[in-house]
Amino acid sequence: MLDIDPGVRVDVDSLMAAQHDLGVCDAIWRIAPGGKADAMSTPHLPKVAGIDPAVTAVPETAAPATARTAPAPAPAPVPGPGSLIQDRLAGMVSDLTTLHELTERLARARDLDASLQEFLRAGAALVGARRGLVVLEPSDGLGPTTTIGLGLGRADLGHIETVPRTATSYGRILDGLPDAQGGSEVLPEPDAAPGTGGCGTPVDPRHREVAARLGYAASYALPLTAEATGRLGAAVWLYDEQAEPSDRQRDLVGLYVRHAAEHLARMLEVERSRSRLATVAEELLPSRLPRIPGVQLSARHHTGPRGGGDWYDALPLPEGALGLAVGSVTGAGPSAVAAMGRLRASLRAYAVMEGEDPVAVLSDLELLLRLTEPARCATALFAYCEPAQRKIILAGAGHTPPLLIGEHRTEYVETSLSAPLGMLSCWEAPSVEIEPAPGETVLLYTDGLLRRTGDAMDRAYARLHAAAAGAPRGVRDDPAALCDHILRTVLPADDPAVAPAGSGTAVAVSATTAAMAATEDGVEDIVLLAARFD
Repeated sequence: MLDIDPGVRVDVDSLMAAQHDLGVCDAIWRIAPGGKADAMSTPHLPKVAGIDPAVTAVPETAAPATARTAPAPAPAPVPGPGSLIQDRLAGMVSDLTTLHELTERLARARDLDASLQEFLRAGAALVGARRGLVVLEPSDGLGPTTTIGLGLGRADLGHIETVPRTATSYGRILDGLPDAQGGSEVLPEPDAAPGTGGCGTPVDPRHREVAARLGYAASYALPLTAEATGRLGAAVWLYDEQAEPSDRQRDLVGLYVRHAAEHLARMLEVERSRSRLATVAEELLPSRLPRIPGVQLSARHHTGPRGGGDWYDALPLPEGALGLAVGSVTGAGPSAVAAMGRLRASLRAYAVMEGEDPVAVLSDLELLLRLTEPARCATALFAYCEPAQRKIILAGAGHTPPLLIGEHRTEYVETSLSAPLGMLSCWEAPSVEIEPAPGETVLLYTDGLLRRTGDAMDRAYARLHAAAAGAPRGVRDDPAALCDHILRTVLPADDPAVAPAGSGTAVAVSATTAAMAATEDGVEDIVLLAARFD
């Protein structure tokens, strides 16, 4: 057992020891590998009457000095084993603190793309690189597949993809070659002999050309492998000079990548579930909008992370009429999506039979909802349009009021206050008739557009009105451009509806979006349905 000087305090946290597979004695032995345990375990001389035996006693009488001489300079202190231990332990605590902070930041990422971007940034900081890329390519073949770069544009990533996979360390990882373990790869100088540098084989000419074009001379690659899902992909960080990470940097990034791979595997499964749910929701909505003379239609639908029940519909009716509908079912997830599909199909049937009376359509829909799904409620708005006469008759059940947008006016349509469907034993509300002028657009939308602004409802309504009123004339003449303009203007810049996943645009996450994404309950569906009358 080592005998450490009582004046030296050594604290080894259990988590730190477990992370590095070190006990106290092992840590001390690895701190000073050149030392000898016997030397460190030499017993101390006893102390008597408070006198330190290591200090030589001074005689009581001494010969007087004949001449005053300058004192000899004190020798430089030699660090003892105790200070080496403390320095080593301080470094270990610092490393663990860094890993803890980086993993916490990774856990706060809102989706798979944000997690990959955070993973790249953290890995670059750990290995001392400035650029890099991560390729997500799950070995099960179920996708999604994507490539995200750090400090690399789309053109740069395109150049890198032209290099044969077998010529790069990360490419061999993606191909699943048995000897592909990643690691450092230092490209030799152009005039160096084949096989020199960090490459055991001659460098592929295309690889050398791309490296020269992008200005990197070395790389460090690691596989992304999770315990449950297997290989997820590979990450590679690029060095501007012929360099490679130190042993300490390799250890740190190895620990981080192992943790990040498990997190990315979970985010991948969440992303697949969201994608499947969004696909089902999209299939339940109109595959295309009808073409009706005298009116132009456009719609936008963005499903929230949990999958909500917002929907829209546009269907041709007899005598050249047009039915427009938007609605929202309470709840989220697969059950809400299924209820949305049933509600939309029922409204279509009622609209074909009695569409000229929107109040009757919503009354029948409310009765059906109350009888078949008494635990659920919904909001809805149905409009019966006659494009030839530019006349609209509409009724709403607890839904947001339409917005009339034109060159000379931008105003909300005053609809009567009414409860959502399923809230009362008998629903009824009067209808409203409007006559849009030529060139004006009627915008129907769900409350998810307002809630995802992060503002109070009155401020959200004012924000939507200002966005519509400030639309340029060229935008007002195109319903699709108007919908996109409203989304960009009303929602925060980092909202997924504005910067969709996979766009490659890195946007700082605002506090509003981060707070909504933390629970995922606040990120609701968005529906816009615009009808411009000629």
